[in-house]
Amino acid sequence: MFALVCAGDPTQDEELQMTGRRHGIDAMSKCLGLAVGALALGCTAASDGSSSYEGGSYAWGPPAELSASNNNTTGGDPAPGTLTAGVWDDNLNPERFAAFRDELLQRGSTELPDYTDAERAAALDSAAPQARVTLEVALVIDATGSMGDELEYLKVELGSIAQSVSETHPNATPRWALVVYRDEGDEYVTRRFDFGDVDPMVRHLRNQAADGGGDYPEAADRALADAATLGWSTDAASARLLFWVADAPHHPERTPELEAAVRSLRDQDVRIYPVASSGVDDATEWTMRSAAQLTRGRYLFLTDDSGVGLTHSEPSIPCYFVTTLADAMVRMIEIELSGVYAAPAADSVLRESGTIVDGVCFDGEAPIATAY
Repeated sequence: MFALVCAGDPTQDEELQMTGRRHGIDAMSKCLGLAVGALALGCTAASDGSSSYEGGSYAWGPPAELSASNNNTTGGDPAPGTLTAGVWDDNLNPERFAAFRDELLQRGSTELPDYTDAERAAALDSAAPQARVTLEVALVIDATGSMGDELEYLKVELGSIAQSVSETHPNATPRWALVVYRDEGDEYVTRRFDFGDVDPMVRHLRNQAADGGGDYPEAADRALADAATLGWSTDAASARLLFWVADAPHHPERTPELEAAVRSLRDQDVRIYPVASSGVDDATEWTMRSAAQLTRGRYLFLTDDSGVGLTHSEPSIPCYFVTTLADAMVRMIEIELSGVYAAPAADSVLRESGTIVDGVCFDGEAPIATAY
């Protein structure tokens, strides 16, 4: 751990200027605060690994090293099936989820989402999944500058995902919605496109560009609140999923608003499936996993296997399968529609992290968790 203080003339630091331009900010007017080598704009990092910034504080900072030197890219035009991801289910691993929460709370933060024990127990004890007939999918996407690579690939991934779902479940009559968001002071805070056919939604997504987001946290609470007001059905036969794609947390002083948005989605039986992108810190991982656990969704996270974007943080979990993001999202949709768990197809697994035998994670000879 270390402390980095902005000093010297940033006009003479080519790497600082490149990093600033990439994240949609003016590098001459921002401080790069690096905690565990990560980007936390307008912040300071202390020797104990904590970081603070205007508008609130977390007990730690973003861990992935964000610099011009690790801006990995595959080159060429984005192609579907490029992004890679793992999946984790905290409702299958409640002891590990509780241990992660305890570890983070010991670091001193009082501003992260932390739902009641009764709420968490209700998610654990909910009725067995049931088959659904129709499908509703909303994408909530962070469209700030650091999400440029992911956003461009999502634009081409979405069409192939929708096609796969239609081929597998031709009678599901899927409806799609989109919310994109940035932060206060940007060109916009949120943009909302309500449910409809996939083609208009793909066009809306392709019209978006990544920009803005000067500091590290963004307006995630506003975006989730907007998503809760979409035209979700109340039909028990409909599977309702929300994929939340982001690389930064909400503003900590708006934690109550984020919690309220997640609860509103839960009350509408919407399953939140976060997709953690490059630059995610422990605070964001906790926030996303908490939302997934409470709504009985799962935690998805991008990996470095694709070579796209900046370095992706390793999640605080013991094992997982890596597939393409498209395969992971389609598998989650199929699980929600069928009500039955489906392991990733053997030919879709690009690699395994940790030791997995018949869906069980092992540490040596001891089973320690359930893979998803």
